[in-house]
Amino acid sequence: MSSENSFDIVSQLDMQELNNAVNQALKEIETRFDFKGSKSSIAIEKNELVLVSDDEFKLQNVIDILHSKMAKRGISLKNLEYSKVEPAASSTVRQRVKLKQGIDQDNAKKINVLIRDSKLKVKSQIQGDQIRVSGKNKDDLQQVMQLLRKADLPLELQFVNFR
Repeated sequence: MSSENSFDIVSQLDMQELNNAVNQALKEIETRFDFKGSKSSIAIEKNELVLVSDDEFKLQNVIDILHSKMAKRGISLKNLEYSKVEPAASSTVRQRVKLKQGIDQDNAKKINVLIRDSKLKVKSQIQGDQIRVSGKNKDDLQQVMQLLRKADLPLELQFVNFR
């Protein structure tokens, strides 16, 4: 057995769960009384959601419904980045929501600094859009996970490949 233990820190969205949450939200929108005759919809396009509704008030209700369905399915709202509301065809409004996946360089550096400042005997290195943390003691690695869970970071982190 190797003397070095490691895990990877990633930030990913479960696209299947997101798809299920969107479908549930659409079903609720179809059956709700306040959306009767409304042109409200949610569509998944590449790396973004496109929300369309009659006006900004109904659009906010669509967002609330989507948030509740995502929360029930365990999808973090930190991975959503909202753009401005824009006018769309036939007097509707549209809002694009970017889906954030992977750890960008700025956040990766913040995470590295947090790990380094913790004074635990671990090494962390950025590998593309993920971070590998390694150390001899598994307890130190567990403490790094706890530290990052408690840290107020602008993205949802998952810990994978624990060896």
